[in-house]
Amino acid sequence: MPGHALEYRRMASSAQIELWPAEKVATQVTVIQAANGIHYAAWGETRVSEPDMERLVGAVPATLSAALTHRAYYFVPLAIADTGEIMIAPGYSVDLGDRAICHRNAIFGSTEAVFLSTRLVEDRFGLAFEFFINVAHNFVEAAGVPESFSSLVWSQSEAQVRGETSQDAWETRRRAEDSRNSQKGIDERSRNTYYESAFSDTLAIYMLSMAVDFDYHDLREREYPLLAANALAERLRHVATLFPANQGYEFQILYRRKG
Repeated sequence: MPGHALEYRRMASSAQIELWPAEKVATQVTVIQAANGIHYAAWGETRVSEPDMERLVGAVPATLSAALTHRAYYFVPLAIADTGEIMIAPGYSVDLGDRAICHRNAIFGSTEAVFLSTRLVEDRFGLAFEFFINVAHNFVEAAGVPESFSSLVWSQSEAQVRGETSQDAWETRRRAEDSRNSQKGIDERSRNTYYESAFSDTLAIYMLSMAVDFDYHDLREREYPLLAANALAERLRHVATLFPANQGYEFQILYRRKG
């Protein structure tokens, strides 16, 4: 039957792609240190050109790299999600795509590796954001959140600024705000987690803005209201003062004129 033949071809296609252990992949590629200090490598049929990858990695401000010395970012076709051992696919098939995840983390000695799936996203925007949000979270894990940024976002919360930058930031902000209005006092754990989420989001959006042209509404997701544009711009400008753009990159916010 045609359906059976189609299923057979899909299975055969997947069978021809041999999965590699992540550690073996790491031994087969040369990790490059970019001018900004970020370590990265590409392996397999990523379908990302070398100039595009260089431009992407180069958007990370050099002032962040000291906190990421022991990190390495591997751009691969697919990182498989449903295996105990971290496995990587050198190419793409529909079946393997269904089994893949945006990224997987591994530790090789003193190196903390992040394997990023380039073939799960449809455009440069998606891959760039996945890379930058990982960089941002890794930076926060190592260096924490600048106090000045925490003060800024909490002042916005107290001013009841609409929306947030992600589901995590939205939920932790709500918990912190609810505790602020209770007799027990502020839930510091929720507030600190909110700071971390909001800072990671803002840092990722800041880097994204230097690598890809995009519209404010491209950041919108259905589960929560997106942070008001002026408030997001204020956060981005603050981050830009803390981590200036590298040479050859420019941060700017453009407002569309009405009419």
